[in-house]
Amino acid sequence: MAHELSITAIGADRPGVVAGVTGALAALDANLEDTSMTILGGRFAMVLIVEVPEEVDVAAVEVALAFPASELHLDISVHPSDPTGASSEGERWSVSVYGADRPGIVHRFALALADARVNITDLATRVIGDPARPVYAMLLDVVIPEDVDAATVESQLRAIAGELEVECSMHAADADIL
Repeated sequence: MAHELSITAIGADRPGVVAGVTGALAALDANLEDTSMTILGGRFAMVLIVEVPEEVDVAAVEVALAFPASELHLDISVHPSDPTGASSEGERWSVSVYGADRPGIVHRFALALADARVNITDLATRVIGDPARPVYAMLLDVVIPEDVDAATVESQLRAIAGELEVECSMHAADADIL
């Protein structure tokens, strides 16, 4: 019976990182089930959930990834996947925050969401716009439990936005395309 592993890889961005890691996994007959890959500050980061055949354990995956890790100067970590993580059951919403950059924006919104038992499933931030007048942008995908009122969550987030002098909007997310 197949089982899932979680893999993280971080290193300097360069061509061939995705090919090197996924090639080693394909050689093990691993199936990529859920992935996220991005470049932040010149560093490439990937998180993968892979299904591997029963006979392939964490050590075998670490051995298979040792060569691309060495060649591409990647820090790679492999762990059994934990299916008991936070629930993604509930209503999916998107939250957008825009405004002047300042320390604590992510924390304040994340804390309010956690206090409301809202799970953040994706979060991306960027400083955008003219360098003379940069704008901090934060986009979150969240799951609001069925027993939590979305309007109350939105009201709490708008109050925080007012305190931080940023703009915040929240809307029901469209069906998952990817």
